[in-house]
Amino acid sequence: MEFKDLFLRPLKRFYVNAFAQIAEINRKYKTPQVKTTPMVKFTLVLLRVYLLVLVGMLVYKFISLL
Repeated sequence: MEFKDLFLRPLKRFYVNAFAQIAEINRKYKTPQVKTTPMVKFTLVLLRVYLLVLVGMLVYKFISLL
């Protein structure tokens, strides 16, 4: 038996199956199933901006300490 037959083919089959399952899940949940109100969307945008500000502050602090 060759190394290819013993190790590489089962490994390749595993990764192909795993990526196929991930692709199937991504297709299933591509569109959101939950309806959101404008207020929820606005709040999520504010949280995203807040997160970016916090990350910016961390980067600034890191750079200023160098």
